[in-house]
Amino acid sequence: MSAKAKNKLTPQQRKATLNRVLHKIRPYSAFVVCSLLVAAVSVAAQLYIPILCGDAIDKMLGKGNVDLAGVLRIAVSILVVAAVAALAQWLLSVCNNRITFSVSRDLRNEALRKIQTLPLSYLDSHPSGDIVSRMVADVDTFADGLLMGFTQLFSGILTIFGTLLFMLRENVPITLVVVCITPLSLVVAGFLAKRSYGYFQSQSTVRGKQTALVNEMIEGQKVVQAFGHEAESLAAFDEVNGQLQDVSLKAIFFSSLTNPATRFVNNIVYAGVGLVGALYAVRGGITIGQLSVFLNYANQYTKPFNEISGVVTELQNALACAARVFELLDADDQIPEAENASVLQPDGHVQLEDVSFRYLPDRPLTILTGVLGDKDYHCMYRSVADHAAEFITVTPDNPRALTAQELAGYLSSFGKPVTACDTVDEGVRLAIDHAGKSGTVLCYGSLYLLGDVIAAAAEVK
Repeated sequence: MSAKAKNKLTPQQRKATLNRVLHKIRPYSAFVVCSLLVAAVSVAAQLYIPILCGDAIDKMLGKGNVDLAGVLRIAVSILVVAAVAALAQWLLSVCNNRITFSVSRDLRNEALRKIQTLPLSYLDSHPSGDIVSRMVADVDTFADGLLMGFTQLFSGILTIFGTLLFMLRENVPITLVVVCITPLSLVVAGFLAKRSYGYFQSQSTVRGKQTALVNEMIEGQKVVQAFGHEAESLAAFDEVNGQLQDVSLKAIFFSSLTNPATRFVNNIVYAGVGLVGALYAVRGGITIGQLSVFLNYANQYTKPFNEISGVVTELQNALACAARVFELLDADDQIPEAENASVLQPDGHVQLEDVSFRYLPDRPLTILTGVLGDKDYHCMYRSVADHAAEFITVTPDNPRALTAQELAGYLSSFGKPVTACDTVDEGVRLAIDHAGKSGTVLCYGSLYLLGDVIAAAAEVK
């Protein structure tokens, strides 16, 4: 199954992820409110400047009909309004940065605390590189998307509604031209956003796999070289890198189409406003200054759609990364010790009871084993017999070892299938064959088996 099929979030999961993100933002509600207020001030100032420019144009129409004093007053007003807009933009960036970096810090701290409580079964069954990728790369991508969302989404939505209000105040028919063409831009952006989300989700997952593989190969470089595993490691990297290239190319392609597609629709809006506005100006319905105001508003109205379409793409990517981080945070914790647990008083005697040697109880466990005759192997095998699906016995390379046949005779008393093999190589091949893809092989018993088992397993692979 592809990474995309395995990891694509359902609409319900996406909604749940969004709700959790909003819950993480809640402690910083004061900055969110401040961000909305300064965004509103910034948008109002930017929308008021075209009106001032239109008034200035109307004061300069006709030869010898220029109200220079009025134009200068308007110019001063424009400078003051522009300064207010710049100050509001600076405050907006300060608030948004504080929100984004605080939420990212909280997520990383929570993930770090979570790792301290995870059971070994989780840490052993998940590559360390994937966990690192969730804490570093995914949180960074989430922060970038969140910052862009706060920076451009708020001001973009306010700009759209503010522009419509100003345009309705000036002329209703021209405003209707803008409103009628706008849904086409929304349809195009929505279609591309849905397509790109799945690829961004797959990109995040495959990037985690690549990080895990690189981390494992670099940390185990000596082991890789000792067993001549360089070619296989390179092939594995090429495979996962090819997967990342494929999903990244598709994600970037679809997300890159959003901006030019919406720009094309927005140019249609601008042309429609220019045509209808010019007809009204010729008939005396509006002044030349008002026409310039409408053309400015057409640009300002369509620009947020370009930005929002890009923001939606980044937010899709951010949600995909946030879902991976929340998946880590939702993992089951290690079961703590009971409050009345007794303190062990070790006497040097070790006995294993009620111990499970696997993390997946539903997978059959094939035990490849050999033991020295002078060891307390009765206790050893009683501790694992209940968990075994079958035993495969071999003879360790030591004169004190029980033969495979002797050990098989003893293990048959547990009522599990037992097969005695003449060589370690034969035992390894048989164990791997019996376990198949759904089972697990446990090499158990004497350390004298270790080197022979590793060599035999390398040949089988």
